[in-house]
Amino acid sequence: MLNAVANKIFGTSDEREVRKLMKKVDAINALEPKIEKLTDFELKGKTEEFKIRFEGGEDLDDILPEAFAVAREGAKRVLRMRHYDVQLIGGMILHSGRIAEMKTGEGKTLMATLAIYLNALSSKGVHIITVNDYLAQRDMEIMRPLYNFLGLSVGVIINGISNEERKRAYASDITYGTNNEFGFDYLRDNMVHNIKEKVQRLHHYAIVDEIDSILIDEARTPLIISGAAEETTHWYNVFAKVVLQLKRSVKTEKIKDKKNTVIPEEDYEDYEVDEKGHNVTMTEKGIKNVEKILNIENLYSPEHVELTHFLAQALKAKELFKLDRDYIINEDDEVIIVDEFTGRLMEGRRYSDGLHQAIEAKENLEVAGENQTLATITLQNYFRMYEKLSGMTGTAKTEEDEFKQIYKLGVVAIPTNKPVIRRDFSDVIYITKRAKYNAIVEKIKELYENGQPVLVGTASIQNSEDLSKLLKKARIPHDVLNAKQHTREAEIIAQAGRYKAVTIATNMAGRGTDIKLGGDPESLALKTAERGTPEFRELVDQYQIECEENKEKVIAAGGLFILGTERHESRRIDNQLRGRAGRQGDPGASEFYLSLEDDLMRLFGGDRLQNMMASLKVEEHEEIRNKFITKAVEGAQKRVESRNFSIRKNLLEYDDINNKQREVVYAQRDLVLRNEDLKDLIISMMKETVEDLIDNALSGDSREDWNFDYLVDNLRDNYNYHVPELYLDMEKNKMKAEIIQDLLDRYNNKEREIGSDQFRDVERYIMLEVLDQRWRENLKNLTELREGIYLRSYGQKNPINEYKIISTDLYNEMIDGIKREVSSFLMKLRFKTEEEMEAEERAQSLQAPHAEIEEAEEVEDALEKAESEMLHVSRKKRRELERQNHKGRR
Repeated sequence: MLNAVANKIFGTSDEREVRKLMKKVDAINALEPKIEKLTDFELKGKTEEFKIRFEGGEDLDDILPEAFAVAREGAKRVLRMRHYDVQLIGGMILHSGRIAEMKTGEGKTLMATLAIYLNALSSKGVHIITVNDYLAQRDMEIMRPLYNFLGLSVGVIINGISNEERKRAYASDITYGTNNEFGFDYLRDNMVHNIKEKVQRLHHYAIVDEIDSILIDEARTPLIISGAAEETTHWYNVFAKVVLQLKRSVKTEKIKDKKNTVIPEEDYEDYEVDEKGHNVTMTEKGIKNVEKILNIENLYSPEHVELTHFLAQALKAKELFKLDRDYIINEDDEVIIVDEFTGRLMEGRRYSDGLHQAIEAKENLEVAGENQTLATITLQNYFRMYEKLSGMTGTAKTEEDEFKQIYKLGVVAIPTNKPVIRRDFSDVIYITKRAKYNAIVEKIKELYENGQPVLVGTASIQNSEDLSKLLKKARIPHDVLNAKQHTREAEIIAQAGRYKAVTIATNMAGRGTDIKLGGDPESLALKTAERGTPEFRELVDQYQIECEENKEKVIAAGGLFILGTERHESRRIDNQLRGRAGRQGDPGASEFYLSLEDDLMRLFGGDRLQNMMASLKVEEHEEIRNKFITKAVEGAQKRVESRNFSIRKNLLEYDDINNKQREVVYAQRDLVLRNEDLKDLIISMMKETVEDLIDNALSGDSREDWNFDYLVDNLRDNYNYHVPELYLDMEKNKMKAEIIQDLLDRYNNKEREIGSDQFRDVERYIMLEVLDQRWRENLKNLTELREGIYLRSYGQKNPINEYKIISTDLYNEMIDGIKREVSSFLMKLRFKTEEEMEAEERAQSLQAPHAEIEEAEEVEDALEKAESEMLHVSRKKRRELERQNHKGRR
């Protein structure tokens, strides 16, 4: 209450921040007449002047007003666009390392150029992160002329480019790319065996476009680079068939208080599904049935316990992951994940822990081999590596607490350039889905006949296709935009504001592309001409006239109408869908149609609402607009958001522990890659390992307690070193010094045998191999530890604290193992003599004739084919070919 009164008197914190920044906006605007008088050459020269001032110790904040004025003037000349005052404010928010919340259509891409230009003056690199390759490529191509005009280099990181291209892109002043590409490049950089193979440089400054999508929605899934693991594919096929014979216990799922309820055994089936918790639990009856099907006595006995993993994943695949909602099957019979928030395909990503294999088996596809984790990092920890991080989106306020807690990022809402006049109607609720969809079709028909364009938001691919079938029956022309039509995403969404246009889209499809009333002339021109060509500009001018005429008709019809077919788990996604209409002061409207059978309504309060509807005697096809129900829906969304935040926070707490280890291991790896001489490091490792070994073996108070056998066996096994008898009679420190000296002498002899330069290469190779192998084993151990650590809570212990303690022990074991194995490998290393190598060569030469005969036959076949293909060549060329043939046969 007090806050509301204070806000009315003094304004909100966002309004106060905007008022404060308006002083700088006035200073930038005051520079405009002076900057306008500069020639193109002089304007470009300003960039070099700013760089010199920065290198001379001047702060970027001091340069900001003039740099923003230069960037705006450059945009006017090159892009034919001038930044609004609110965009200047947004640029300053980005530069300060915060999140700028700007409504859809307010020009976030152009606004970002200000902060990008200013921070690129430091020559440390600016990264712009987008949600997909298309947007990264598009934004780079649109803005590159501006940056090049101002004397800055630009690169883009997209899937499929070579290492050399990546290196050039990262070396640029400005680099565009997706969060996945940046994250995976970081992991790959920490797997290379040569420092020159690294592609990334500094993590200096990043601007994350659609920051809520990347740092909130996608943060539940860590980035993982995998390699082949143990072959277990047949078990996934077995359990895909097993679970088909099991029944879901729907009746017992509805009983909330099972502890205090007597439930007859016959009411139970084989397993229960918790859709809220996204989990499946076997019942006693189900366990017995599985044991009967597999013909085993005890599913949970030590020899069969591994099978429970395959069973759990098969049940999840059966009940919780649906075709055309969570994944699709492409033309190559591959399971491709559909992003639950964006509706986009996640090419190259796989569900972890065998779930992907379980889905493949369920769909009767070829099951790919399981993988082991080679490197992993969460998006949270990757982006927290940047010295300065900022972002932009149309919807961040609902997640402001999470941004502050996890990323230390404040959110500032930027006012719109023109007032928003969109009308947001209250939700329309029906009892059944059937009634809801009938009403949706009637509403779309009404809008279509009126000429008003409508964007229909659906929660899944299946829903979008089901609605499309209904519209086809009603003979309403429309476009469908979901993961199956992702290649036409920008084209479809760009024209969704045309007169009589009906577009069905998964809730966030097309995000990043403005819906302009009347259509987008540039998108139309791109169908027949390349951007930047004279033909393209001519076409844009032609289509501009047509689109303006179309826009007048659309405005007369009421602007773009947003029709949501159900509420999403997150209020933010609903707000994003609404925000597609009403850009830049355009008219528009939004309305959501719900049913009590929708997932959100059914899982969170559906029974209560069903009872209320029954008491009011509401008919199936009767619509309800009720504030109580709307509040109940928002309450359900808040509970889901809170649960999802807890999941992300829990993931981060565990990864923070892993991250400390990752930072040390990667820093050590970098030291190995950059250091030409590792001899001192390896000798210190050997000394520490041998000293610890001797101290452990000879740890008793008297010589009678000393374990000489343990010492002798370990030195022989680890270093191929036989302890001289006389050493065993020595005092411990004397013995330690003698053994270490012997090992050092042998090490130096090995170095002399092969030569120092070559031996340094061997040291580096072995060091990296052991380090990587041990780190992979540690990641596997940490994953297994985390899967079972929650059981510690039954013993009244905090799982996170237990994880910290055990993971520290695992880390120390890994470090000790690295020291022991590196020194052991090098001491056991044996180099072949010249005589041995000559003997090998003689043995190979005895087998060579057979190989030569096979090779000759292959050459003959290849030449015969070449001759038949070259019959039409000139005699001169044929003679050359014959000479080559003769040489080849010889």
